[in-house]
Amino acid sequence: MHAPERQRLKMNYHRSILALVLALGLVGAAPQQLIAPGDQLNVQVFGQQSLSQNVTVLPDGSINYPLIGRVAIAGMSVDAATSLVSDRLAKYVRHPYVTIAITQLGQPSVLVLGDVKNPGKYDLRPGAQLTDAIAAAGGLAEQNGPMPEARVSDPQGNVQQVSLQALLHDGNTSLDRPLGMGDVVYVPGPTLINVVVSGAVDHPGEIQVDQGDRLSMAIAKAGNSATSNADLNHITVLRTLPDGKTENFNVNLYQALEHGDDTADVVLQKNDTIFVPQSKSGKNTGAVFGSTGLLYILSRLLIP
Repeated sequence: MHAPERQRLKMNYHRSILALVLALGLVGAAPQQLIAPGDQLNVQVFGQQSLSQNVTVLPDGSINYPLIGRVAIAGMSVDAATSLVSDRLAKYVRHPYVTIAITQLGQPSVLVLGDVKNPGKYDLRPGAQLTDAIAAAGGLAEQNGPMPEARVSDPQGNVQQVSLQALLHDGNTSLDRPLGMGDVVYVPGPTLINVVVSGAVDHPGEIQVDQGDRLSMAIAKAGNSATSNADLNHITVLRTLPDGKTENFNVNLYQALEHGDDTADVVLQKNDTIFVPQSKSGKNTGAVFGSTGLLYILSRLLIP
């Protein structure tokens, strides 16, 4: 046999082996689509016309099928679900030959509650994830401090916590978990804390702010009109430490806001007491920076 002929036979042999391997599914086999609540299935039982029908996977992950009743198949591959249904039918049908196909992926109906702009129930695309649900609800409502941990619960009562700070702010997409039919997404609102503002403000007394808010927010809520005659260069903050001791520090809020310095505009803690003295010059320093610092304060109130 000539060399070219031997080479051709050798190539054909290798191709035949590769074709056999692929046919047996030994290499390159893609993972099967898993069945999920809301999916529509076509179930065929050879020779049993009355048992061949379309069924929808219920929110609890089961199907209701003749003779065998409820069968939980959500999370299974098509092959695994086919084997399970065949085994159950074998009690009533001799040697059942069953085929199952997903004819339409389910559109999960998800309830989104809590601190989002438009809470409600939303029908999402097949394969939707947590970020899709939050986007459908209009996104998060106003957030001044770190984003909260969302709670995702399924119809079986399983609850998972997801850090929205890590997912949305830090871009950790591995936390963007898939959602299923009947899931509930709850986004907690910001934790409220009370502080006391006294001295040269329009409305001295206890003020409620969000955890993570800064000193400028408390001053803005207490009121800083021209008649308050406030000296924002020498604000005093009195704070009680966890060990019961107290500390006080002075803040030049005027300078901090004028230069957009967040580090000087201190983050408030629960039960802080803030004292705003009157201006010795008889002029309100707040009015002086009205076009810069006051707008900066208002931006914190109005812009999420």
